[in-house]
Amino acid sequence: MFFMKLKKSVAISENGFVFNASRGDSFSTNPTGTRILDWLREGKTDTEMKTLLLEKYEIDEATCEKDLYDFIKMLNQQNLIEA
Repeated sequence: MFFMKLKKSVAISENGFVFNASRGDSFSTNPTGTRILDWLREGKTDTEMKTLLLEKYEIDEATCEKDLYDFIKMLNQQNLIEA
């Protein structure tokens, strides 16, 4: 289990537009990505997010875990989250 938070400089619109004010970068994400970003902002752990995703979507646990960690890895590479 790990605890990551979305940086305060990151803004997220309801339609999935993400803007990192500290770097001037922006990108778009799908509704699931937006939900994960919101959960990170709320301080949810990876275990909590995985449970919520498994409850919402018809997906097996291995795929859920891989996709979640791949997304979080991308967020970390884009400097959008912090420990």
